[in-house]
Amino acid sequence: MELEMHTVLAQLLRLAWIAGTLPILIASIPIPKLNFFHTILLGFARRGKIMHSSSQKFTLPQRFFLHFYIVASIWTTFLLVATWCYAYTVVPPVRESSAYSTITSYLIGGSALRTDSTTMFQRHAVWQAVFLLLLMEAQVLRRLFETIYVFKYSPSARMHILGYLTGMFFYLAAPLSLCADCALDVFYFLVNLVTKFIVVGKDHMPPVEVELWQVVNPLVRLGWRHWIGAAAFFWGWIHQQRCHKILGSLRDSRQAEEYAIPHGDWFEIVSSPHYLSEMVIYGSFVVATGGSDLTIWLLFVFVLANLSFAAVETHRWYHQKFEDYPSSRFAVIPYIL
Repeated sequence: MELEMHTVLAQLLRLAWIAGTLPILIASIPIPKLNFFHTILLGFARRGKIMHSSSQKFTLPQRFFLHFYIVASIWTTFLLVATWCYAYTVVPPVRESSAYSTITSYLIGGSALRTDSTTMFQRHAVWQAVFLLLLMEAQVLRRLFETIYVFKYSPSARMHILGYLTGMFFYLAAPLSLCADCALDVFYFLVNLVTKFIVVGKDHMPPVEVELWQVVNPLVRLGWRHWIGAAAFFWGWIHQQRCHKILGSLRDSRQAEEYAIPHGDWFEIVSSPHYLSEMVIYGSFVVATGGSDLTIWLLFVFVLANLSFAAVETHRWYHQKFEDYPSSRFAVIPYIL
C-alpha cells in the first residue's frame, strides 16, 4: 500500500509536468494551423516588457513575483528540514551500533519505521533528496533576496493571472519533485512524531541528541555525480546572480518605462542568459541523480520548454525595440536557439 502511494505521488507529479510541457511544445510547432494556439499561449505567458499595454485584462502586477519566492522559501525549507530529520533519525548510513541509541530510539522505538529494514536504495534516495533540497534552498533564497533588493519592477509591468498561478504551482511542485521518492515516508515520520508528542507530552519526551558529523557525513559520502551536479548548479547559480544584477542595474539611472540593451556576462552571447542559467540549474539536478529519476527529468524538460518559449519572444521584442540590437546574440541556447 505504501509503495502504491509513492507511485501515485510520483505519477501525479510526472503527469503535471507533462501537462505543462505539451501545450508549449505544440504551440512551438511552426505550422500555420497552430498559430492561434501559439497566440493564446503567448498571451498567458507574456509579462513585463513583452506584454502589450492593451492586454491588461486578467493581469496582476509583476512585482507579485515576490509571492513565488516567499512560498518557495517556506515550502523548500520545510521539506529540507523534515527530510533531513527523517534521514538522520530513520535512515542513517551504516555505522557502529552504538550510534543508533540516540534520537532514533525514542522517535521510532520499535515502530514500523525501522532502520534495519531500510534498503540501501531507500537510504540513498533519502540522502540524495536532502542534497537536492539543499541546492534548491540556495536557489529560492537567492531569488527571494533578488526580488526584494535587486529587481526594480516597472509600476506598469504586469503578468497574466494564469502565469501567476503557473508560477505558484511550479514552486510548490518543483521542490516536491526533488524528494518525491521519500516524501510520503517523511510525512508518515512527521505524523508519528507529532502523535507521540501529543500522547506523551513535551515533558516526557527524551532530550534530542544530535551528532553534527553524522548530520553532514552522509552528504559528503554521496557519489561523484552529485558533486558534478553541484558544480554545474553553482555555475548556473553564479551566472544567474550576475545577470539579474545587470538587469536590476539598468533601471538605476533610467525612467520607469525606459528600457536598455543589457551587456555583460552571458548577455554577450544570448538575449536571456538568466533563462539559460536557470536551465543549467535544473539540468544540474538531472546530473546529480545520474539521469535515473524520471520525475526530475520531466521537471527539467518543462523548465527547458517554458523558458525557451519565453526567451524566443523576448529575443523578438529586443530586435523590434532596438535597431542596433546585436545580431550575433542567440535567444537563449548558444548556437541552437
